[in-house]
Amino acid sequence: MLQVRVHAPGDVRLDQVEPPRPGPRDAVVRVAACGICGTDLAFIRLGGRTGPGGAPLCLGHEMAGVVDWVGSEVRGTRVGDRVVVHPGNDELGRIGTGAAEGGLTPTLLVREAARAGRLFRVPDALPLEVAALAEPLAVGMQAVARAEVTRGDKVAVFGCGPIGLFALATLLDRGIEQAVGIDPNPRRRELALALGAQAALDPTSCDVWEELARLHGTAPFLYGPTAATDAFIEASGAATVIPEVLERGRVGGRLAVVALHYAPIPTNYLLLMMKQFSIRGSMEYPPRFEDAIDLLARRDLSPVVTHRVPLERFDEALGILRGAADCGKVLVTMGTEG
Repeated sequence: MLQVRVHAPGDVRLDQVEPPRPGPRDAVVRVAACGICGTDLAFIRLGGRTGPGGAPLCLGHEMAGVVDWVGSEVRGTRVGDRVVVHPGNDELGRIGTGAAEGGLTPTLLVREAARAGRLFRVPDALPLEVAALAEPLAVGMQAVARAEVTRGDKVAVFGCGPIGLFALATLLDRGIEQAVGIDPNPRRRELALALGAQAALDPTSCDVWEELARLHGTAPFLYGPTAATDAFIEASGAATVIPEVLERGRVGGRLAVVALHYAPIPTNYLLLMMKQFSIRGSMEYPPRFEDAIDLLARRDLSPVVTHRVPLERFDEALGILRGAADCGKVLVTMGTEG
């Protein structure tokens, strides 16, 4: 069967591999769709999770599909169930981020499916392609949680790629009416507005901080008033955002960093102290992963998907992700219906 694997830095292939050999605690899922993202690009660039390893790295950690087989020790899951597969962690075991399996394949072996928290049922009315958005949506939800956003807060999201858009969707679902998206790409700003953002700002054509002050009001500071935006989510990956938020943000502001930053970024710790500002990293998912599936069932987030490409044309999907600054979520489809 087909499986996307990374063999060396810059060397990613659609390989023919042996079908899975499941055990009594495992399940097999026919994958319907699997998203690709910046993390996959990083694995390809590095040649593995942190660099070349002893075996190829299987890609794919944003998947949904139909259960095709269950082991004798697996409870609560049956053949034919429509499911989202949790990509795991170091305790549960990983899929697509460093283990022997990855979701960019038609037939996925899910090890330890007998353990709670591995397979989650998908509501009948929710298409599997949309259900595959659960993993990146959960990443956006965790960023909102790490920023400690509460009702009535004013929030700015830097970067309206999929994670930033899913953070916006989470904010809006939780009743945050003053949530602003910031992105230089017009298509991504359109997506932010379509989700219900208060505004979508182009940092190349306006002073973002003047606009935030106009939208959110101002707050006092020793050196002059700042925008009164309460919380910020950095989902852009731009090196300028973190120091700018610290310089221009309000006293008591909060920043959650969910974008991948590989190079060190200078930080003004005097401002951090004077403003009693909080900066937090955001990684992976909220404790209740199925919250993402619940949100997908409540709100139509399918417009975030801008490209669907069959597995056999994976190179094309990769080219879209690498080269199109205006793409939303890129899904690789396997043909499974459910």
